[in-house]
Amino acid sequence: MDASDVLEPLSVADWGGPFEPSLCARAVAALEAGRVLAMPLPFPLQDEEKPFLDAGVLDNSRKNISYDPRTGRCAGSGYDGAQLAGLSAMLQRYGTAAESLMRGLCPSYGVALERARTSYRPAEISGRSTSPRHDDRRLHVDAFPARPTRGQRILRVFTNVAPDGTVRQWRVGEPFEPFARAFLPRLRGMVPGQAWAMAAVGLTKGRRSDYDHFMLGLHDAAKRDNAYQAGAPQAAVAFVPGTTWICFTDQVMHAAMAGRCAFEQTFHLPVAAMARPQTAPIRVLERLAGRRLG
Repeated sequence: MDASDVLEPLSVADWGGPFEPSLCARAVAALEAGRVLAMPLPFPLQDEEKPFLDAGVLDNSRKNISYDPRTGRCAGSGYDGAQLAGLSAMLQRYGTAAESLMRGLCPSYGVALERARTSYRPAEISGRSTSPRHDDRRLHVDAFPARPTRGQRILRVFTNVAPDGTVRQWRVGEPFEPFARAFLPRLRGMVPGQAWAMAAVGLTKGRRSDYDHFMLGLHDAAKRDNAYQAGAPQAAVAFVPGTTWICFTDQVMHAAMAGRCAFEQTFHLPVAAMARPQTAPIRVLERLAGRRLG
């Protein structure tokens, strides 16, 4: 595999559009086929935001700073007062730009597209020490341990804003279905009452579905399989500063290998809003399992 097998380059020069209908149709088709949209689309920082490009903005309790647009809460920095307000405003501004881009580029998703958390990752990825299960440098699909999606898609917009030319290096793996076909037989289902108990004690925000259980199992199994990490089909992809890229991270096998100063905006999308819902991971897993997983 090489980058051309997984990337869909788009000529998009602004965050607001409008975009030609043919470009929108191409973007949706590529996303739902498991490709990564890539475009030369920088996110310019304001002068007062540039000090936030230092890794020291982190409070060392986590690898990223998270902003919740529903509450306005910004977590993960050591800031308070005016500095925290400025950092929050930067993340809010990026989230608004990313939402404008997605609504212009994928208008068919309409109001079903839900804006979730905004993340900022100022620290260098390479050299970080962590367990395989938590190591995003290992190929994986995204799944949320505490926030069940029950089949909703996870769509993410990323932008490299590194000020010194640092490249964001990714690996992108094989299509979802052959990966799932190989790993799904290794997984066990939930024990009776497990989903209810986890929600009751607050381990999950809502009931975990069979789909969520299997997606978490696939996430963990891939990361822990050293032979798969070394030998699976994969392509190295480099995103230079000023690049924005988009993919369904619950479908695209990906690993973030190196880089710093990247923004990330998460969206959720119901399967029913897709142009080709049969490509959604829940539909793939249901075909492989021979039963409904919602």
